[in-house]
Amino acid sequence: MIYLELIFAFLRVGCFSFGGAYGAIPLIRDVVLSYGWLDDETLTYMIAVSESTPGPIMVNLATYIGSSQAGFLGAVLATLAVISPAFIIILLIMAALKALLKNKYVQAVLSGLTPCIIGIILATGVYLTISNCFSFANGISINIRTVIITVILTAVMYGSKTVMKRKLSSIMLIAISACLGIVMYGI
Repeated sequence: MIYLELIFAFLRVGCFSFGGAYGAIPLIRDVVLSYGWLDDETLTYMIAVSESTPGPIMVNLATYIGSSQAGFLGAVLATLAVISPAFIIILLIMAALKALLKNKYVQAVLSGLTPCIIGIILATGVYLTISNCFSFANGISINIRTVIITVILTAVMYGSKTVMKRKLSSIMLIAISACLGIVMYGI
């Protein structure tokens, strides 16, 4: 039964995720929490780990969740389920790509999806930032360490644009956040 649940859950994630992995995080969150596979805090940590490890976030999360729920076979099934829709869709699109991209209606749909995806990614980022910096369980409490790390990373990111006149790479931001995490939380 767990194998079918993993397959159908991650097929749904794979079929209805637009805009890349960041756009898929809310859908993954809904699926994982509805099945009770992870709690919200563990999922947040897994998103961070998936971001800092090689490979797409969706695949990393599917593999981890599948493995934690049903071992190696669960990891394989969840991973295949999450990548199969995109793989099949890409194969179909490649067959009709020239004609499809010239169609004004397809261009209109893709242009219309862009602001939606930006909004989903922004909402996910704001949600993750607020849920990690503040706890609303018993009133409002502030996780001062997380707030300090967030402020420092934000200052470094925007400061690098001002000082170096170029954007700091994502890899460098991940390395800086790892160092800050070690300093703030200890090993």
